[in-house]
Amino acid sequence: MERTPRAILFLLLLLLVDPGVAQNTTTGKADEFHVGVILDLGSLVGKVSRTSISLAVEDFYAVHQNYSTKLVLHFRDSMASDVKAASAAIELLDNYKLQAIIGPQKSSEAVFISKIGNITKVPTVSFTATSPSLTSDTMPYFVRATLNDSAQVNSIASLVKAYGWREVVLVYENTDYGRGILPYLISALQESDVHVPYQSVIPPSATSEIMMQELYKLMTMQTRVFIVHMSSTMTSLLFKKAKEAGMMDKGFAWITTNGVANIIDSLNPSVTEVMNGVLGVRYHVPKSKELDSFSIRWNRMYQQDNPDESPFNKLSIVGLRAYDTIWALAQAAEKVGISSAPNKQPWSIKNSTCSESMVISPNGPKLLAAIVQNKFRGISGDFDLTDKQLKVSVFQIINVVGRGWREIGFWSVKSGLSRQLNQNGLKTAGSASMLDLNPVIWPGESTEIPRGWEIPISGKKLRVGVHTSNCPEFIKTFRDPVTNVTSASGLSVDIFEEAIKRLPFALTYEYLAFDTADTATTGSYNDFIYQVYLQKYDIAVGDITVRYNRSLYVDFTVPYTESGVGMIVPVKENMIKNMWIFLKPLSTGMWFGSIIFFIYTGVVAWLLEYLNGNQHVHGPFSLKQVGITMFFSIFEES
Repeated sequence: MERTPRAILFLLLLLLVDPGVAQNTTTGKADEFHVGVILDLGSLVGKVSRTSISLAVEDFYAVHQNYSTKLVLHFRDSMASDVKAASAAIELLDNYKLQAIIGPQKSSEAVFISKIGNITKVPTVSFTATSPSLTSDTMPYFVRATLNDSAQVNSIASLVKAYGWREVVLVYENTDYGRGILPYLISALQESDVHVPYQSVIPPSATSEIMMQELYKLMTMQTRVFIVHMSSTMTSLLFKKAKEAGMMDKGFAWITTNGVANIIDSLNPSVTEVMNGVLGVRYHVPKSKELDSFSIRWNRMYQQDNPDESPFNKLSIVGLRAYDTIWALAQAAEKVGISSAPNKQPWSIKNSTCSESMVISPNGPKLLAAIVQNKFRGISGDFDLTDKQLKVSVFQIINVVGRGWREIGFWSVKSGLSRQLNQNGLKTAGSASMLDLNPVIWPGESTEIPRGWEIPISGKKLRVGVHTSNCPEFIKTFRDPVTNVTSASGLSVDIFEEAIKRLPFALTYEYLAFDTADTATTGSYNDFIYQVYLQKYDIAVGDITVRYNRSLYVDFTVPYTESGVGMIVPVKENMIKNMWIFLKPLSTGMWFGSIIFFIYTGVVAWLLEYLNGNQHVHGPFSLKQVGITMFFSIFEES
């Protein structure tokens, strides 16, 4: 009887001396909640996300030490391959019986993995897959912890309209990521009465030469406003070559989508320097003390994880979304817990492959419901996945200046464009206009708003050869002795210039005279045409006759004048003045035969009428009878 109180006292003393024993015991009983994390660990986004995810797990369970579940992360490197990403998902599902999958980095990877998740009922949560084609209708177990690319198109269209631009050129890479936004962006621009005369498609394997060729093509057009939707690597190459081509000077305007604007802080300073004057649309992250504290700890941990990485890599919205995603999943895991029900086989595993041995997660539907119902205020802002993706809130408009950027304004669904943001929402001064935004430093360090179009003055000009004609009405050339510039006039020149105006793009050209007085080279039209074949001229304009021998060297347009074919007939003066010229169409024999046939017809008609008892033809022969006979020869029908 006395030993029992002593035992209780001993246990109480033990807890007072070492309180950590009980805590560790509780923590050690936490159920492991296995989660697969599939990222391209060699990319900037993958490295930033890995640090944020690891830090999120530490922070969450430091705050919630008494939770009965704990996320156990299994990282795998997709190496930017859809096949390797899907293979990693199958391997993790088979070996660790995953409860959830995080991070298919690319939209194409998310498609593969989400289909596997649909079969196994394992939720897939991605904070980087932004393709609008990924929907919950076809992928019920896919959750997008970010916005899709189509959410930003209205902000871009409003920005273009605010500056009064009527035409823009879309520059995008030929991938699923590049093409996915096009229908939504073009539709939003058209609603704002903005025309898209050309779409520049850049292959993902484009070299510097291919990029320069496309940029030179853009320079020959009148439009000077470009919207860029490309990966950070392709965007960096594009702007470096645009700088070399002179397209980062005054008069040009560039807008980048959030794919690059979100990570502008992590780009190499050499890239941001050539992007001076570029506008960008990015997600808005509200400032807070928690964010400042987290940024300091994140930078320290990132340098520890990546000691060889560039010190310019900074925390971006991608890292913040990754952090909040872990918190949302950890809270959902605690709410659902670890099910004791055995996993179900989706089909018979007899003679099965690895993919056929995957089991259905009994917790899948409950975990999915807990994730989408979880709402909280995260580091990145309001985190609400009710619609299986974040809701459109506020976009930030930035202007790249020097090695950094400055804030121009904001955009929201309710208020449109605005210069300031306060606690009550966006302050607007009326309709969306450029006056509602902060001043912009445009390319070329200009403060003047680009017109959006101009006649191209750079790039290769069309060399137009001209030849003075014996008929100056067709073409006449003249060279200014002061400026040494050749000018031309005449019908042929007018037609050529009118054709240039009707082209759907601007084309610069210059006249090169073939036969002016101060030109040493003179010759015939054959020599003139041959200069095109020798590539001294790009085109020849003039009153040039289409001939077979010339068509062997050049191509002719459709003639725009009459062919000149006619018939020459000699004229006799005496015949023109002769009053009997009307008799010339018939010969004498023809006239004699016609008269005989005329008389014959009249006599036969008179005789038939006489035999039929016509009283008008009876009686003695007289002029009356002759008149009747002539009447019959003309009007009688036999």
